Amino acid sequence: MDPGQLRARRTLKRMGQGMVGIALLLLLAVLVNTLRKGSRQLDVKPAPKAAVDARAAATRLAAAIRARTIASPSDPRANADQFRALHEHLQRAYPKVHATLSREVIGGTSLLYTWRGSAAKGGAKPIALMAHQDVVPVAAGTRARWSAPPFGGVIKDGFVWGRGAWDNKCNLIAQLEAVEALLAKGFTPRRTIYFVFGADEEIGGLRGAAAIGKLLASRGVRLAWVLDEGLLITSGVLAGLDKPAALIGIAEKGYLSLVLRVEGKPGHSSMPPVEGSAIARLTAALARLARHPMPAKLGGVMKLTLETVAPEMAFGNRLVLSNLWMFSPLVRSMMTAKSSTNAALRTTTAMTVLRAGNKDNVVPGVAEATVNFRLLPGDTKDAVVAHVRRVVADASVKIRALPFASEPSKVSSPTSAPYKLVERTVRELFADVIVAPGLTVGATDSRHLSAIAESVLRFSPVRAKREDLPRFHGTDERISVQNLGELIQFYRRLIEQGAK
Repeated sequence: MDPGQLRARRTLKRMGQGMVGIALLLLLAVLVNTLRKGSRQLDVKPAPKAAVDARAAATRLAAAIRARTIASPSDPRANADQFRALHEHLQRAYPKVHATLSREVIGGTSLLYTWRGSAAKGGAKPIALMAHQDVVPVAAGTRARWSAPPFGGVIKDGFVWGRGAWDNKCNLIAQLEAVEALLAKGFTPRRTIYFVFGADEEIGGLRGAAAIGKLLASRGVRLAWVLDEGLLITSGVLAGLDKPAALIGIAEKGYLSLVLRVEGKPGHSSMPPVEGSAIARLTAALARLARHPMPAKLGGVMKLTLETVAPEMAFGNRLVLSNLWMFSPLVRSMMTAKSSTNAALRTTTAMTVLRAGNKDNVVPGVAEATVNFRLLPGDTKDAVVAHVRRVVADASVKIRALPFASEPSKVSSPTSAPYKLVERTVRELFADVIVAPGLTVGATDSRHLSAIAESVLRFSPVRAKREDLPRFHGTDERISVQNLGELIQFYRRLIEQGAK
């Protein structure tokens, strides 16, 4: 072997050794980074759980479910008798609440209760707990699939069945149960507490929570914090996590629907336009939008979620999630492959309505589609419109926004006192549960109080397994009697600690 070949071999050997050294250093860095990131869970002593007659509370929830409180976007008076029936039931079921708290009916059906605090004039900012009375309709043709009538308010097999059992009458009833019990033992809060029970959350909340928010603002009310429905206690949903996870929503996505409209030449289908019909140009635009969604971002709230749950996971998942600086492309790819986690990483694009034509042998002159976007915090409505125009790249596609829209919420700090209060309450009452901040991908009434609140959180201690998730707005909505008792204990403890 000549000297040149020998030098080349030695150089390659040194390079190989160097690469091995670098790989070992990277492996060491990954392992050290994984092991040094310990649990972020609050170490608290279990709190004594208040005695609760969950069966009796379930009976009162079942009665509330029998009121078919479905709000109409076009008729504010629709089902007014059903809302009145619910209100009358609440007055009968919770006499101490109605004898002590002030009650206002807003917009004919929404309710605002005020529990005046002993230090209301001493500078202690008030707080607000929220729930909503209205429910979504039962999808046409699905009633026969229910295990119990959807508005029957049936209790069987340890569950309360019916529309609203989960979303959201369980929270409304649990809050009133907690207040009734606290009043019975002579409890008086230092802070004033508002209970905001909107009647049109499922259609935007403009007549209910939005009106209540404006009313409180006109009275000069500034809230220390707000807690509304949102994320849950889930089991088997986060891959690699054996324990149940309670995600507390510190932000929620924005909402925007755009109508895409294309006008073309109508005519007989035997002579379709050579330049492309309105349907063809519209569907091409929709296809481009589907192929080019807004970018996925593994940061913000989702990064906080992953960093918090990582130390509680099996070692392989823990290693990957503790080292996002290296594995973020892999994690992003895996999360965007599933609809549930993809929604937490990006502003989503959903085609929801399509209108065109009315006869099989006529080329329509107009085609329209509605596309719904749920905006990730950091994105804006203007940015979404700009993205759509850029991707569609067709001046013949006219774009207009529907009136109901909202920007993403501000992000509440997971180190703030309100977050720590909710986190501590969960840890005190649910010892086996891992708590982490999360992003609420749906819209809640809480956004209507955000302008007058320092912190807004979204969480319900409703237990759900993966197979339960389709029950939300779906068939066989239910909540266990035992879990309803846990909700009551949670709100009672939260009020006792949070209203000091």
